[in-house]
Parts: sequence; structure tokens; C-alpha cells
Amino acid sequence: MAVAANAPVAEHASRVNIGDASKRSGVSAKMIRHYESLNLLASVARSDNGYRKYSERDIHTLRFIKRARDLGFSMAEIAELVSLWLNRRRASANVKRIAQTHADDLTRRIGKMQAMQQTLTNLIHCCHGDQRPDCPILEDLAGASRPRS
Repeated sequence: MAVAANAPVAEHASRVNIGDASKRSGVSAKMIRHYESLNLLASVARSDNGYRKYSERDIHTLRFIKRARDLGFSMAEIAELVSLWLNRRRASANVKRIAQTHADDLTRRIGKMQAMQQTLTNLIHCCHGDQRPDCPILEDLAGASRPRS
């Protein structure tokens, strides 16, 4: 009889409020609500007074989303990855395609950033950084002549 009386308490204890879900997942409450609005989380249970109650599965999904965000996946990519993750009949080729596309995009962006860094390094090298008004950095930004090496 005592077990039956404790069953609802155990069930209730397995769900946590948004603050606890935030702490346990590492995702802010604001972002949790945002992810819910994007339907990245399945329907979250509500208490009688309307408060969200998160299960262990919800928290695990939030951690999954956070890890995907940390790796720079877009929200659309994350939505697809979550869907594939939850689908046990998925083809891993679909997951690999998303990851490869993202890795290729990162490679392109890194290349562009390295080119920007090289340009800035050259401009910094060409600037005397003294009291003179001539500044190759500003000239370049204004589209004037290129600095001499």
C-alpha cells in the first residue's frame, strides 16, 4: 500500500520545472522556451497550474540540442538531427550528409576568416601607428590605394 501511495510522488519527482531543466541541461530558460517554439522538443507536460514540467528525456534532448549548437549547427540542421536521433529507423547516411555539409561550410568560413586575418595583419604591419595622419588601415577600409608591403 505504501508503494502505491508513493507512486504519484515518484512520477511527479521525475519531472522538473524550467529552472531545474535549465540547470541540468546547461540551456537557459529563455532558450528552452525558444526551442519549444521551434518544436525541437516534443510537447512538454504541464502541471495543473500550467507550469512546464520537463522529463529526463526532455533534458536529454536539450543537452543534445546544446551540443549541436556548440558545434555550430543551424536551427534547421538541429531540427533535422533531432528528428533523425529520435527515429530509430534512420539511415546514418542522412546524419553523415548533414554533418559533412556543415563541416564543408565551416571549412569555407575558416578560409574566409584566415584571409581576413592575413589582410588585417598586412595592414597592421603597414601602419606606423604613430602621430602621423596617414593610415593604411583607414585607406584600405575607405577603398583607397592598397598599402605597400
